[in-house]
Amino acid sequence: MSLNRTQGRKASLTIPTEVFLFFLFLLLSLLSSCSPSPDWVQFRGKYGQGATSRAINPPLGIKWKLRLQLDGLTLHAFNPPVVKGDTIYFGSADGNFYALDIESGYMRWVFKSGASINSVPFADEERVYFGSQDGKAYALDRKEGVEVWSFDTGRPVNSTLQRYRDMVLFTSDGGASFFVDLEGKLVDKIPNPVWYFHTYQMVDDVMFFAPGPLSQPHSFGPYDTRTKKYLWIIDTNEFNAIWYSFPAVIKDLVFFSTCGYAEYGWILGFHTYDRSTGKRLWSYEDISRWGPTYRPDLEGLFLRNLNLLDYMAPSVWKDLVIYTGGDAVVRAFDTRRGTLVWEKEFQSPVSSAPLVAGDRLYFGLLGDPKSPDPKERSPSLVCLSARDGRFLWRMELEGALLSAPVAAGKWLMFGTDKSLFYILEEVF
Repeated sequence: MSLNRTQGRKASLTIPTEVFLFFLFLLLSLLSSCSPSPDWVQFRGKYGQGATSRAINPPLGIKWKLRLQLDGLTLHAFNPPVVKGDTIYFGSADGNFYALDIESGYMRWVFKSGASINSVPFADEERVYFGSQDGKAYALDRKEGVEVWSFDTGRPVNSTLQRYRDMVLFTSDGGASFFVDLEGKLVDKIPNPVWYFHTYQMVDDVMFFAPGPLSQPHSFGPYDTRTKKYLWIIDTNEFNAIWYSFPAVIKDLVFFSTCGYAEYGWILGFHTYDRSTGKRLWSYEDISRWGPTYRPDLEGLFLRNLNLLDYMAPSVWKDLVIYTGGDAVVRAFDTRRGTLVWEKEFQSPVSSAPLVAGDRLYFGLLGDPKSPDPKERSPSLVCLSARDGRFLWRMELEGALLSAPVAAGKWLMFGTDKSLFYILEEVF
């Protein structure tokens, strides 16, 4: 459309009301579509990268917090929640599965399972899925909290759950990985005689990583759900490790880490493989390091971490992969070369996996009651620059942050070992 100018006369343009209203609606739709979605519906976010482009910049303030248990027990796990729309969903050691209003903390509903819940749920438009140590995987109506179906595996379900296409995936401890349809009927399963606390992700119909075949039970690998074949296998005899972390799959690379226990310390390994061929591209090994005054109970702290499904899970940001290994160090590597780009050492152990929001890295510190620095004595949430590891901000917490924070919209949320659930937001 062009606007003609007439010599000696002011041009005017009249827009019909219907056209004006149409373009106003279109503009508002575009603006709303540019607003970041609050949804965080699966473990570690898109591609398992433990990151979101939505910046959440400190300082942060407490919007609300909720105490879930009053028995005074210290929790060993509080796995990450998922967020769909205006509701937060998560399970707890009390056996309850909660749905909370994200603005107020109001409890929309609670569902009681038969035992503690140590799984990570998944939410779609109509349902939310989770597993329980009572041996069942559950599908609940997302709005009402009523059971739609349950699937009894006969063994504890301490895994991530995910809906992929028309199937729901989950794994029982030392049992099997199950593929069920949306009505809870078994479609397929893979034997799992060895693995506990199983985490995985689906990329292009491939499960990274599935329990290995019965001929190689102490192994794992990418399993193609269409052909029902492994693309390649990782034999755990290659590693001096007990724990194998959740993988992040970014383009042609697969990132994961390992941890082994020894009397003199933990053996930490950080690994990158070619997604298609299974060729190991680089590995970096280190021995756990601790603060100057912290004297760890190596075995007790190691066992604590094994209850966390995101223990040692990577965060991938730009050309960096960032790990917290449960010792007192945060390490960032070049994704392609495996060179150590930066590291940050603290006076007490890191208590959670990391999350990158924008270019800010968030995680928990356990705290050291014997530290001469009062700021280091209590558990805290810490923020670093993801780019270079510079310290930016710290908030003291009631209890140690257990799993990585979740970023949903303008909020940061997490649970602590004192049964507290926090929602934080930016302070303007």
